[in-house]
Amino acid sequence: MRLVLAAPALAAPVLAFLPPTALAQAPAPAPNPQLAAAQASFEALPEAERKAIQTDLIWAGLFNAAVSGSYGPLTFRAINALKAGRGEPNGVLSPAERAALAQAARGAREAAGFRLIDDARTGMRIGIPEKVLPKREATPTGGSRWQSADGKITLDATASPPGETLDSVFEKATLVNPNNPGRKITYKLLRPDFFVVTGETATGKFYRRLASGPQGLRGFSIGYDKVLSASVDKLVIAIAGSFEPFPTGPAPASPASAIASVAGSSSPIVRPVAAPTERYGVGLVISDKVVATAASAIDGCRSLRVGGRPARLRAKDDASGLALLDLDGGPGLTALGSRSEALGERENLVLVAFGDDAGKRAALALPGQAVRIGANAAVFAPLQPGQAGSPVFDRQGRLAGLVTANPSDKILIAGVAPQRAYAVADAAALQAAIAKAGLSLAAAVAGGELSTGRIVERVGKSVLPVICGL
Repeated sequence: MRLVLAAPALAAPVLAFLPPTALAQAPAPAPNPQLAAAQASFEALPEAERKAIQTDLIWAGLFNAAVSGSYGPLTFRAINALKAGRGEPNGVLSPAERAALAQAARGAREAAGFRLIDDARTGMRIGIPEKVLPKREATPTGGSRWQSADGKITLDATASPPGETLDSVFEKATLVNPNNPGRKITYKLLRPDFFVVTGETATGKFYRRLASGPQGLRGFSIGYDKVLSASVDKLVIAIAGSFEPFPTGPAPASPASAIASVAGSSSPIVRPVAAPTERYGVGLVISDKVVATAASAIDGCRSLRVGGRPARLRAKDDASGLALLDLDGGPGLTALGSRSEALGERENLVLVAFGDDAGKRAALALPGQAVRIGANAAVFAPLQPGQAGSPVFDRQGRLAGLVTANPSDKILIAGVAPQRAYAVADAAALQAAIAKAGLSLAAAVAGGELSTGRIVERVGKSVLPVICGL
């Protein structure tokens, strides 16, 4: 099992030098009927259109947050800022306002010349505002450089073969330089497969990200004059969010081409995209041949495989949002013990999921915190599509529930998944659901707090990838 330790500090902004609003949206602190009505209207739109609206709000300079397709206070305020007294501040765009926003955003993207490219020198994929950075050249180290005409903005892309370690480069990047006393680090994050460092000098800002893989180290850095922050900060968000150090497929369409207007109409249409052939999820062993997962992870599946073995639906439980799958063939599996206590408010948790690693599904550990969505249990965690059904463990390594929500949108801020709230079937709901199928989980014995690595070591063999054939 590949273990990725994601520190709880991920809830802090990775782009620490950007405004505090450059974070994923959090649920509203208190019910707001007007916001709830606007949210319902927004969520009735196709997902691609929801994301396009938020992307356009970013380019219009009104929304400094992750493009998620989910509606929250930041989107509500951004839309009302766009309306600017020219109508009821209800957080809803009329067709005419949507068309005006699309036109303004398209103009901003075209003005920047933002385009996703595959850089032949470094092998990475990254978005470049080509009109802002028109000067392009090779660097002496074999990388690529884009620069503004006046030299006040510079983006460097670098790559190196296997040899130098991520840790050693991170140490150099964060060392205090006595020859540059005005330089200070404002944020730093080191993980097993990448690091992020941001900072300031007396007159400028900088952002650096470096990732490691079988092909070596690949990364980029952006430096710019502080006086340009108002216009460049949003470009940094777009560039960092587009970065793929080791791309495995063709480049997706640029945001500018994702939406077009119908001739003679102010309503946008979504261009068709190729339908996926697979969807992913996570399963938890609850008996020698039965696995529990989120019902949302297997809806509409023509075929199912769990841990490489054929599987079939045994039962769905609407009350909990869970599904039980029978596995065919292979040896018997080992179920885990479950705790009996309810999740405590803000209790620290560990989730075990699967994510994409160079085109393969690899296991990883994620940090979480117990929260509530209304009267229902939830977890605040950095989940991504394909991680519905992820089991949740307390710090003693006892099973505390399963994620039943299905993240439908890939969100990365500077390559890091932000934390958001997801519905969970807690231990009691899980026990009630499997009891209907004549099954039960043993009670887990309480003990001392364990490290994340020790928890994963204990539970790893009982957490399996789910592949849904569409």
